[in-house]
Amino acid sequence: MQSHAFIPDENPTRIDHAGFYRRWLSMIDDMDYLQSFVSRVAGTNEEVWVPLWREAGKHYEDEGDRLESEGDIKSARSCFLQARTYYSIGRFPGAISAIKKTISEDCNRAYAKSCAHLTPPVQEVIIEHQGYQIKCHLREPKTAGKHPAVLIMCGADMFKEDRGWAGDFCIENDMVALIMDAPGTGDNLLPWEPSSVSAWMAAIDFLAELPSVNAKSIGAFGISRGGYSVMQLAGHYPKMVRAVVASAGHHFGYQMTDQELLNYVDARSSRSQYKFGPKDGPVTFPEWSVEKENELYKQWALPEQGVLENITMPILMINGKKDHLAPIGNIYYMLEHGPAIGREARIYPDAGHCAFKYFSSWAPDSFEWLKEKLS
Repeated sequence: MQSHAFIPDENPTRIDHAGFYRRWLSMIDDMDYLQSFVSRVAGTNEEVWVPLWREAGKHYEDEGDRLESEGDIKSARSCFLQARTYYSIGRFPGAISAIKKTISEDCNRAYAKSCAHLTPPVQEVIIEHQGYQIKCHLREPKTAGKHPAVLIMCGADMFKEDRGWAGDFCIENDMVALIMDAPGTGDNLLPWEPSSVSAWMAAIDFLAELPSVNAKSIGAFGISRGGYSVMQLAGHYPKMVRAVVASAGHHFGYQMTDQELLNYVDARSSRSQYKFGPKDGPVTFPEWSVEKENELYKQWALPEQGVLENITMPILMINGKKDHLAPIGNIYYMLEHGPAIGREARIYPDAGHCAFKYFSSWAPDSFEWLKEKLS
């Protein structure tokens, strides 16, 4: 029997804040338009999935082109962002095949169009690290002087083009934003493994060297796997990371009960029925097991890496109580370990993974919190 704490819902034929489309709902303007395409989902194999969502995105991109040509830049930007979002659905979980690469290019193109008239602009910068060139997006406030800065850390299936809104929040709070793909995703080809935290550390060093940044006021923000990454980074680089916000995240160090572990494995395994690549290709999400989860804990958990005690800076943790991918026990674990003050959490009892149902509240609040802590 499934525990109420874990609600697996990755069915792409229905819309729910805790389900598959949770990743994009906060970025979609017209839910009826989304529903019109969800109702046409006949499968997730790329042969049918990609054309469907390319059609959805192209409508908005064409409209954006028209509006831009007429000088309505604000409306055009909105359309380009909608196009980006629908192309992003189509490329999920990433550019894992030739077909997925083409719609990933569509997504990147639409996002670039949405940024064409932004002030301050989105700058493409390269971070050189271990022989890799990692393309990132940088935004710096127009105001003079040195500013707090935030490294916006992407996760497993959402990339820097999906996190432009976080850069917007930074600018609204007079902070520098650096948005970077996670190791093993997007434009960050460094393999994802525990040692790849070094890429995030290199990004912090990049920020610290910018003339516009106060090197003593750098924080980090992440969602889902990015939520884990901010905590891992904080533990490995405490002298440079002054405050972090984590929406979800796993493995912090919480060890599930036997029943929780079985429920968690069942929830993760339920995703294996959906194949988002070629029809005859490998599964997108492999079946999980207790043994695999225990092995990942040994590799990734903060106490196993010996960095838990380093996390003494202010931290804000956010999640839904019914998260099936990042058990809520991770937050309680961090509240139980470390300083008695400086740890804050917001848990939404009726929400799932990352509490996307309440994104409109916690997202802007997170950056106001970072501004306060970094200032």
